[in-house]
Amino acid sequence: MNNNSETQPLPGHSNNKRRYFSNAHHLIAGAIIALTALPGMSMAETGQVQPDQPNIIVMMADDLGWADVGINGSTIETPNIDSLAAEGATMERFYVAPTCSPTRAALMTARDPMRLGIAYATVMPWSNNGVNPNETLMPQSFKANGYQTAMFGKWHLGMSQESYVPNQRGFDYFYGHLNTEVDYFPPYKNQGGADLQRNGVSVAEETEGYATYLLADDTSRWIRERDKTKPFFAYVPFLAPHTPLQAPAELIEKYKDLNDDTESSRTGTESMRKLARLTNSEARPIYAAMVDAMDQAIGRILNTLDEENIADNTIVMFFSDNGGPVYGGAGAYNYPLRGGKGNTFEGGIRVPSVARWPEQIPAGTKVDSIMTVMDVFPTMASAAGFTPETTYRLDGHDMLEAMTGKQKIARDDYVFFVSETPVRNHFSITAFNDQWKLVQKIDQSLTSIDVTNYLFDINADPYEHNNLAANNPKQVAKMAEAIREWRLLHPLNGTRSNVVPPPGWRAPRDWADYPIPMERLQAEEARGMPPEGVKRLLDRTYGDAGRLIYDCTPNPWLMGFCTRNN
Repeated sequence: MNNNSETQPLPGHSNNKRRYFSNAHHLIAGAIIALTALPGMSMAETGQVQPDQPNIIVMMADDLGWADVGINGSTIETPNIDSLAAEGATMERFYVAPTCSPTRAALMTARDPMRLGIAYATVMPWSNNGVNPNETLMPQSFKANGYQTAMFGKWHLGMSQESYVPNQRGFDYFYGHLNTEVDYFPPYKNQGGADLQRNGVSVAEETEGYATYLLADDTSRWIRERDKTKPFFAYVPFLAPHTPLQAPAELIEKYKDLNDDTESSRTGTESMRKLARLTNSEARPIYAAMVDAMDQAIGRILNTLDEENIADNTIVMFFSDNGGPVYGGAGAYNYPLRGGKGNTFEGGIRVPSVARWPEQIPAGTKVDSIMTVMDVFPTMASAAGFTPETTYRLDGHDMLEAMTGKQKIARDDYVFFVSETPVRNHFSITAFNDQWKLVQKIDQSLTSIDVTNYLFDINADPYEHNNLAANNPKQVAKMAEAIREWRLLHPLNGTRSNVVPPPGWRAPRDWADYPIPMERLQAEEARGMPPEGVKRLLDRTYGDAGRLIYDCTPNPWLMGFCTRNN
């Protein structure tokens, strides 16, 4: 761990002001604060009273490859992401789900997406589900503890009824998109319908500009106009660099001759990458331009923190929602990690992640502990000084001691992820801890099921070259049974892979009008067809098919009847 007291500007960082001062400056400032601050408050350099609790900004890229940031050797320019690592911590083993919605659900709830019914695939535009409104989301918890809350970017956690959308889930302010795969330029459409709104009101027709920059600029505006006596929680999930591949012309020109192809034959993705290049030879340069634009957008937000003199007491965390896709001409690189988006090899679930908090995280900290997206909520709550009070038991852990470089936290229990995307009935599943990782590839047809096991000693073999399954049958059997039991938690009507809509489905003209308003919904959730007593009996008979009753774990001591976890 490198605890340098001063950090020099990285090349390309757009900010000329530095957040690091001499020890004498800090002593003087500390004395002034001690003499003049109100209880529970501190005073910024401007003399303005500021809250003691840290501000928190969680930024998330969409489909960013492991090898597509400067800290991992990329030739794509990402000076602002790199600066967060240099001035804070790099999470070397940060894990997310293999696809978009499961990661976002896990982030917002600190709960295993398998329990939520959002594990196998994403919430599509034609889906009618979302995160259960009974779940306590991160912004709701922060709001209950005195924070002002805002979101800027891609939601992707349900839009069919108003009870699913950001303004009903704890966000005071929402500017962005309900769906994925939204155009970056006007009129910002998904499936032909406009998808850019502010607090439920469409702004697509009146807006011009590149979406990535718009999100950063609105974030900066909101920070400047915030209530400066209260801390804030801001969630900034960028669209970029997810398809459609669209970027400002000057940045596409900048990367038109990009040739940073790396050896990937040993990671099992080279054939897919060759096919992708044949499908779209311009994918890599445009993708690179999108990453560059996102980094510039991050720089705009960081500069705003400096201008507001709140950078020192603001936690800025950044990571990707899954690994970079290596299919469909998307342009991402994950080398030397194996695989990519949609599978559970390291390239699909281990992503770039950095966090900066100048008052608490020493510059240049390297975090080797396993940290998952489920851990972000409890970790940020710990940094803010409160314990989340939630409807259901959390699966995430408080990793603040690891993030601040104070101690390594062991991970003996298994972490699980799964994907059925993009091919229905083709599953990629994993269970792993500090030593062992099992990846199961399951191909299910109408008349057969084929299972292939890959077992890795992930510390000795982080790039998953050596399959140890044949020599360790007991370990494989133990972890395979853990996976089977974990999959039983999935509610039967949870998401499954559906890459096309039901026949005849039509998209709205404007997605801001799509959610059914709260006043048109019944006050209670629907019970379904079977009565409650019958439902409990049916739940037991479904066996390995999953759960009928939400948030229940099969209890062998009760003849398989489920036990509620809350």
